[in-house]
Amino acid sequence: MIEPLPLVSSLSPSVLTFLDTKLHTADDLLEASRLVSELQNDCHLLDQNLADLNQKLGSCLFAYSAHSEQVGVLFNNINAKLNSFQSSISDGEEGKQKERSETFLGKELPALAREVARVETVRVYAETALKLDSLVGDIEDAVSSSVNRNLRKQTSAQNSEVGVHFAAINALKLAEDVLSNVSKTRPQWSRLISAVDHRVDRALAILRPQTIADYRSLLTSLNWPPPLSTLNPSNLEEKRSSESTNPLFTMHGDLKKQYCDGFLALCKLQELQTQRKSRQLQGHEGEFNLHQPLWAIEELVNPISIASQRHFAKWVDKPELIFALVYKITRDYVDYMDELLQPLVDEAMLSGYSCREEWISAMVTSLSTYMAKELFPVYINQLYEENRSQAKVFWLHFIDLMISFDKKVKTLVAQSGITLSVDEDDNMQKISSLSVFCDRPDWLDLWAEIELSDAIDKLTPEIEDEKKWSTEVKESALVLGSEAYMSPAISSAFLRRLSSIIERCKSIPSVQLRSRFIRLAGAPIIHRFLDFVLLKCQEAEGLTALTDDDALIKVTKSINSSRYFESVLKEWCEEVFFLEMGLDDEDNTGGIIDEEIHKLERFRTEWVEKLSTVVFRGFDASSHEYIKNKKQWMEKTEEGWAVSKSFIGALDYLQAKMSILEMNLNKMDFVAVWRSLASAIDSLFFNGIFMSNAKFYDGGVERLDNDLMVLFGVFKSWCLRPEGFFPKSSEGLKLLKMEDKQIRGGLEGSERWIAMNMIRHLTVTEVERILKSRVYSN
Repeated sequence: MIEPLPLVSSLSPSVLTFLDTKLHTADDLLEASRLVSELQNDCHLLDQNLADLNQKLGSCLFAYSAHSEQVGVLFNNINAKLNSFQSSISDGEEGKQKERSETFLGKELPALAREVARVETVRVYAETALKLDSLVGDIEDAVSSSVNRNLRKQTSAQNSEVGVHFAAINALKLAEDVLSNVSKTRPQWSRLISAVDHRVDRALAILRPQTIADYRSLLTSLNWPPPLSTLNPSNLEEKRSSESTNPLFTMHGDLKKQYCDGFLALCKLQELQTQRKSRQLQGHEGEFNLHQPLWAIEELVNPISIASQRHFAKWVDKPELIFALVYKITRDYVDYMDELLQPLVDEAMLSGYSCREEWISAMVTSLSTYMAKELFPVYINQLYEENRSQAKVFWLHFIDLMISFDKKVKTLVAQSGITLSVDEDDNMQKISSLSVFCDRPDWLDLWAEIELSDAIDKLTPEIEDEKKWSTEVKESALVLGSEAYMSPAISSAFLRRLSSIIERCKSIPSVQLRSRFIRLAGAPIIHRFLDFVLLKCQEAEGLTALTDDDALIKVTKSINSSRYFESVLKEWCEEVFFLEMGLDDEDNTGGIIDEEIHKLERFRTEWVEKLSTVVFRGFDASSHEYIKNKKQWMEKTEEGWAVSKSFIGALDYLQAKMSILEMNLNKMDFVAVWRSLASAIDSLFFNGIFMSNAKFYDGGVERLDNDLMVLFGVFKSWCLRPEGFFPKSSEGLKLLKMEDKQIRGGLEGSERWIAMNMIRHLTVTEVERILKSRVYSN
């Protein structure tokens, strides 16, 4: 009996798509039997795959049943479903088999895969949790064992204690490796990580103090710190051998091994602590500095610092002895850090640590801490007592000692043979005693105030010395080619004080604080200089309105000083020191002293313009009658005279004043003076003569031509083509000298004619007026 076909509505979309693809035409129906055979083979293969999968799942479920009854029940349910599905497929009819197969492939198999993945995740989670629990248990057992030993106060060998620490550290290392892997691959297991971290933190809270205590006990057994009682002011700088008094050098045998093991244990513990912090801070915004001082080196320095402070208390009024003692201790033991301890740090895989640097940094930090607590408060109180001037001198002497000490320390660091980035703020602060100002910027402000007051006190006698304002600096190391500026000595005096402040400022281990110091102590020096040169100019102007030659000379000296000062500052600003401060400037307005340089430029520009204006006014007054005399342009030049008589006085005045300026003003600003003056005279002649509606006959044109040539000759000493700086007068004269047949286009106002005749600085109206003023003789 032939079974009826199922309804189309009962078929799934995937089945319909499959039938449409395989039975698209009538010819495809002939291949239906072959298609059925292929589908049966596929189902048979699927059955085999399911059987294999069932077998694998059964074995996995059996293995997991040892860990959890719940997982066992879960696998039994899955197994029952698979068996039921297999029997239903094998007992069903062909059409139902296809439908069930498609249902399994489309829905049940993905769900089964998800279930298997979930089971696998549970298995991995359980295994990870068990492994971490075992490792944390080992850690806690080791820590507990160490504590119990101390409570019983056993006299066991020290290396047995270190062995217990190593066991705990190794377990910590394994646990941290697992946690790092889990945090990267399974970040969703945050509660597991947090729970383990909590237990590890409790163990570390006991392990680290215990390891440090054992390390301190080792140092005590080595008789550390070395005796300092033999050091006194008379032998602080003696370079006697320190081998006989250095416990790190004299230890040997089991004692040396015990110390090395204790040092190594503390280093490994610090390396693990750094790894944990790095992992815990992953994903957090912002930058974190995980670099801490080396614990083992700090434990070496702390007892030395305590022993040294007994000597420091006697030398409050002699700080040079304090710096000498600290430097001697640092220098005498620094080589042993490289030779003995650095290999242990490398073995602990503490990256980024140099025992030499850590030793020097710890010694400098201990000194800075003592100064901040004990010395600076005393010295600051002295500044508010009656003898303030003496206290300021002592303060500056103390700063000099700090700067000198820092330079010696940098030399010790450089002797390691490794190129260090000591120019970075963080590294500089570690090896600089001036780092005390990083925590107390108010002390930096006080230092800047004292520096400024001292500089002003030293400058006052030089400011009051008039010779300093008139005597030129012939040679100077401050700037190349300084003789060209013709600057008086007072500018060099100010620059020397400013340079001294800048040099001292370079030792401050912070770009931001260096910038602050320059603003507080350096910039006021520039302002003070500008105030004095401005006062000199104003005094000269107030007495004679700059009509007197001596007044002109005083102004030129001030301008020369400003030009020289400005040039030196600009050259300094190109150095890396100033460029770094400019980049670190919060306002981001440019260089740190750009504002002061702009003020010097404005002052110089203003007074150069005043010099030009003063000379022009005198020339204008001397040439007033000459310019107002319109009749002379209808007359010929007087016989025996190459220039008009009424113009001679103005030319004499111009030559006299310009000679004084040329002799006393620097070349750069003198160029600005004569160019500005030429432009003003050009406007005066053009408006007063060419645009005056005067009539020009041949003789008058010749007279004007001669006068202008003499005027141009005055400026020819400073340029090759002076007429180029008198563009309107030159082109006006050119128009007047044209013949009648040349001017027709100009009278018609033709712009083309103007362009053809190379007239570039006159308008069409001006050209017409000049051409109409020309009277040609028959």
